[in-house]
Amino acid sequence: MARRSSDMMASLALGISSLIIMNAIAVAGEQRRLLGETVYDITKYGAKGDGKTDDAMSFIQAFRAGCEGKTPAKIVVPPGKFMMGEVILRGKCKAPPPLIIDIQGTILANPDPSTYTNRMWILLEYLENVKVGGGGTLNGQGANVWKYAGENNKMPVSFTFQSSINGDISNLKLVDAMGFHSKLIDSSNIKVSKMSITAPEDSPNTDGIHLSNATNVEITDSVIATGDDCISIGTGSKNILVKNLKCGPGHGLAVGSLGKRPDELSVGNITFSSCTLTGTTNGARIKSYHKSPVLTADKIVFEDLTMNNVKNPIIIDQHYFSKTQPEQSSVKITDVHFRRIKGTTVSEIPVLLNCSKKVPCSNIELADIDLKPTGEAKTVSSACEAAVGIKGSGVLNPPLPKC
Repeated sequence: MARRSSDMMASLALGISSLIIMNAIAVAGEQRRLLGETVYDITKYGAKGDGKTDDAMSFIQAFRAGCEGKTPAKIVVPPGKFMMGEVILRGKCKAPPPLIIDIQGTILANPDPSTYTNRMWILLEYLENVKVGGGGTLNGQGANVWKYAGENNKMPVSFTFQSSINGDISNLKLVDAMGFHSKLIDSSNIKVSKMSITAPEDSPNTDGIHLSNATNVEITDSVIATGDDCISIGTGSKNILVKNLKCGPGHGLAVGSLGKRPDELSVGNITFSSCTLTGTTNGARIKSYHKSPVLTADKIVFEDLTMNNVKNPIIIDQHYFSKTQPEQSSVKITDVHFRRIKGTTVSEIPVLLNCSKKVPCSNIELADIDLKPTGEAKTVSSACEAAVGIKGSGVLNPPLPKC
């Protein structure tokens, strides 16, 4: 009964989050309809669109004009190729909401990473009620710099939505980021949908969408194929729904890494639902560093997932970077549910719960898991360390692990 009550509360929180996002967008849209809108085309502000001239300032000037205007604004990047270095679009805006940024053409990143002083390419900051879309492309031209990317990735993020509320980001193509493709940071009430994010499988640290201190977020109906995590959910993120996502290649769907920095916050109420993963190194994953602050990761659900040739379909890894940090993780992982996960795996141990001896995982549910071996894998089994309260139900292939 307690578990059912917990699940109901988590579902209710996600439902309320969705209503908050949709209501904010609807109210702003009605206000826009009544007031009309003014279009700010970046070519009217000097953008050349020749793919060589840096048009960043034209984009910034068009945005500033729209942001300071008295009527609802649409900032337009028209069809064409526009090369740009660092672009910072910063509120707070006076124009009636929602502010629309309509990217129709292709924006090419300046290939010199030293020109990005904040390690961000396109940054939206301090905005309220903004819609970003248009069907265009943000091409980070990362192939020029990936060979210089180290373990501590310092390459610029292609698209960052930071310190903002009520955002609708949809129908964009993000290609070949130098670093992460996108980040949602210190923001709330965000809807992300119909995104296409792609980079080669061997591109380093090219996560698709990373969340940090983000709350009330929906990510739906998107395709992500990169060299790292398709989705990574980090410090302080709560009330997150990821649904109808196609992931692969890449490192899968991740909560974490958690506990790398001493000031990190707990995460919780996170659901991944109805996603398909193909050829990824991991499937449903929670990961934390060995030496970490005391924090909690709870109310996490992975459900209705399809795995196609995935190496680690279900994995909790609390020994991330353990070779350089011998102290056990202090991240408490609890109330985690893996439900209705099926498909094929290239690993003979597709279910691995490798938890912290310092704070063992607890209340872990495995229900209706059916993973069949393929490739060099001939059989499947499960394994665990430092987990208590593991519960199983329905089909369990492989069988429930014994700790």
